[in-house]
Amino acid sequence: MFEENQFYDGMDPEAVAFQCKIMAKSGFSELTSISPSLAQIPKIKALSFALEEAETIMCSVIENLFEKNKINPKTIDILITNSSVFCPTPSLSAMVVNKFRMRSNIMSFNLSGMGCSAGIISMSLAKDLLRVHRNSLALIVSTETLSLNWYTGKVPSMLLSNCLFRMGGAAILMSSRVQDRHKAKYKLQHIVRTITAQDDESHGCVYQQVDPEDKEGISISKSIVNVSGDALKKNIASLGPLVLPLREQFLYLFSIICRKMWSTGRISIYTPNFNHAFEHFCIHSGGRAIIQAVETNLRLRKQDVEPSTMTLYRFGNISSSSIWYELSYIEAKGRMKCGDRVWQIAFGSGFKCNSAVWKCVCDMKPDTATTWRDTIHSYPLDILRTN
Repeated sequence: MFEENQFYDGMDPEAVAFQCKIMAKSGFSELTSISPSLAQIPKIKALSFALEEAETIMCSVIENLFEKNKINPKTIDILITNSSVFCPTPSLSAMVVNKFRMRSNIMSFNLSGMGCSAGIISMSLAKDLLRVHRNSLALIVSTETLSLNWYTGKVPSMLLSNCLFRMGGAAILMSSRVQDRHKAKYKLQHIVRTITAQDDESHGCVYQQVDPEDKEGISISKSIVNVSGDALKKNIASLGPLVLPLREQFLYLFSIICRKMWSTGRISIYTPNFNHAFEHFCIHSGGRAIIQAVETNLRLRKQDVEPSTMTLYRFGNISSSSIWYELSYIEAKGRMKCGDRVWQIAFGSGFKCNSAVWKCVCDMKPDTATTWRDTIHSYPLDILRTN
């Protein structure tokens, strides 16, 4: 694919070589998807293709959700769509209302510019709206559009987005209706949002900009792993007291006190064991470095990050929808049990780290009607050997 760019998009040979090097280390399979407009020769960046891409993804996931749950579109009371870098007029939420002929009094919202953590931000908005508007049904649609965001310049930090981002989308139903209690899979327990935009480095580590040749793209800084780690620590500081057993909280607090009393540097801060709080983890599959950093910092097991690693391998970085592909992986594997707790962690530009905590409230059987249905039996893979 990158050799084609060199000849048909006028891409610099060094830029092609850089992208090939990144792809070789990416941990992606050959099954990831890109927009049809980017698969053409030469590649075409046009609004019409971006609209078609958004409509294809969003309508397909919504149709599957409605069919699976036997939902009439006119019963939807709240609609929230999110796509970070594509914000057309009319909005994507208006597109959904039009395609599914939803009610004229539906409460519709479209979130843009919120990065890969926008899915949890959408859930937070839906949660607040459902508290105010009781007996309501909310539809959340998370996706990202690639067609207009292919970078053809030479700046390495801006070429990374070509290598990382792929097509994907997810649709989620949230309800405050009494009659839906027996149908629900999960109950939302907590949402904790953290933003570190007060710091210049954090604010600029993922940044849409124009390069010296006047070519637009998204720059991803080398500091993103450290920035995401700092944001995660601040997020955990708020989330921990809500979910951790008292013993884990005490050990953490005790280690901080000891470190302050004996400031020799020999006493390290205790890392709580989050396996005592959660059975499953869905870490945003933004890249191998991000997943590995979270795994190391939280001292998670390989099986804890398996859903994230396999989602990254099979689908690539699918932005805000990745945490739902990971949850679907756990379900398809038959690992989700009634009473299990799930921690979804999403990172996004700004810089943001957002957490959502769910509790499984039903006896769940392996879900074969998912995007994993044809391949779940072949996972997990040894990615290093596969690559």
